[in-house]
Amino acid sequence: MTGPLQDIWVYLSAGPLLALTLTLLAYQAGYWLYRRVGMNPLANPVVFAVIVLVAALVVTDTPYEVYFEGAQFVHFLLGPATVALAVPLYNQLRQVRRSIGALLAAIVAGSLTASASAVGIAWALGATERTVISLAPKSVTTPIAMGISEQLGGLPSLTAVLVILTGVIGAMIGPPLLDLLRVRDWRARGLAIGVAAHGIGTARAMQVNEVAGAFSGLAMGLNALATAILLPLLWRWLV
Repeated sequence: MTGPLQDIWVYLSAGPLLALTLTLLAYQAGYWLYRRVGMNPLANPVVFAVIVLVAALVVTDTPYEVYFEGAQFVHFLLGPATVALAVPLYNQLRQVRRSIGALLAAIVAGSLTASASAVGIAWALGATERTVISLAPKSVTTPIAMGISEQLGGLPSLTAVLVILTGVIGAMIGPPLLDLLRVRDWRARGLAIGVAAHGIGTARAMQVNEVAGAFSGLAMGLNALATAILLPLLWRWLV
């Protein structure tokens, strides 16, 4: 490696920009592969990027804290990206108003089902109370899920991992499962993906259909609100 490329490498490796650059390149490579296979949900670019980055950290023996020093810029953009989901939602405001009753009922039912199923399965398998608490908000977007977990006495770091896994799995198997169940209404599909797979699922829904993306974004936000209110109340009642 000589000339300008060597200068760029030396510059990047000397600061936190290296982690940011690797993150962006890994995702871009994953997205290229995703498009090459016809946007098959099983080739989710987030999964590809995570595998590549984990392998890079293991091979180079780089602590996660060092990596996150640079990658935190992407993490920061999660907030603005979530707020930006209001734009397609505004464009579909008329459809949202027509479906508001069914929409709210579905979100509350989905929120309770997501938490109850995770808690029930974990308890049945003999998980510790702290692990059960960490699992409960798995279908909520990461910052809120971590806050709920911490408030109830769970492990926020474990919750964050479970939330990401839930989003990735939901984005991968959600569309084929909805096809199998013959769910054709884009509003219903978006709602299901948003409740079950939060931000990662919503990103997938936005790529497929604007109506599905709008309803998925709305479901993600309202599910986070419903879970933040209902889960602490139900947990105190149960224990």
